[in-house]
Amino acid sequence: MIKRSHIRQFLAVVETGSFTLAAGRIRVTQPTLSAGIADLERMVGSRLFVRDRRHVRLTEAGGRFLPLARELDRNFRAVDGFGVSAQGDWPTLKLGVIRSVAAPLLEAVLAGLGGAFSIELVEGTDSELRASLASGRVDMMLGLIRDEDDGAIPLISEPYVLFVPSSHRLAGQAVAEPETLGSEVMIARRSCEVLDRTSTFFTRLHVRPRFSLRSDSEERCMAMVAAGLGITTAPLSHRREGIEPVAIEGYDFARTLGLRADPAWLTDERAAACRKVAADIAERFAPEAR
Repeated sequence: MIKRSHIRQFLAVVETGSFTLAAGRIRVTQPTLSAGIADLERMVGSRLFVRDRRHVRLTEAGGRFLPLARELDRNFRAVDGFGVSAQGDWPTLKLGVIRSVAAPLLEAVLAGLGGAFSIELVEGTDSELRASLASGRVDMMLGLIRDEDDGAIPLISEPYVLFVPSSHRLAGQAVAEPETLGSEVMIARRSCEVLDRTSTFFTRLHVRPRFSLRSDSEERCMAMVAAGLGITTAPLSHRREGIEPVAIEGYDFARTLGLRADPAWLTDERAAACRKVAADIAERFAPEAR
């Protein structure tokens, strides 16, 4: 009999493209995940994935099984919520959030949405959350907005800048030339969406600084800049006490953050609540972002 765990394991592999990442997402060991997928393949009578050393992809049978698995997952979640009201009659919102959202911005978004929804947060990369939104595993996501994202509600557009301690020689300087940064100690924000492009930018200019920290934690990275451990590039909304933003000549990366929702979940009333949050965020953060 196909169990809920089989469906969760199957969808996790589909959405991450990796048995290792899928096991981490659903908090099981990789052998447990592999055994579960093998059980599922025996029950459906077909191989569902093609595995090689670098990639995992769906077989033809796996592609046919995917919409069935997603429907089963939606039904399982509907059963979980049957007859349950999380907080009075408030609707529940499962909100995906990319890890690189600055804490003050996320706090403001949650404060705005918290009056209308009971919220559960799901963290992930932008691509992971887009897959979760498409499969119905989250109702809405706070992430990057692209030109082709129809129906998205933009919150803030901001540049990526260099952050230095307030006591740093560059603090208060409007623009820094990248060639002057070769002697600096850097902090690498591993959750940064433009990490690879940033590395390419500096490498092309023969700027190869030393690194004192590589971390997935945005808060730790920015706190370590304030502590003087190093400098880093980050979106402007990560500004905090003890650090100063400096533009880098030629480093022209920027991003737009916003809300994207499952159309089936986004009723007119819910859309109105999201637009109100967007207006409040724009008023509070946009002047700084510019």
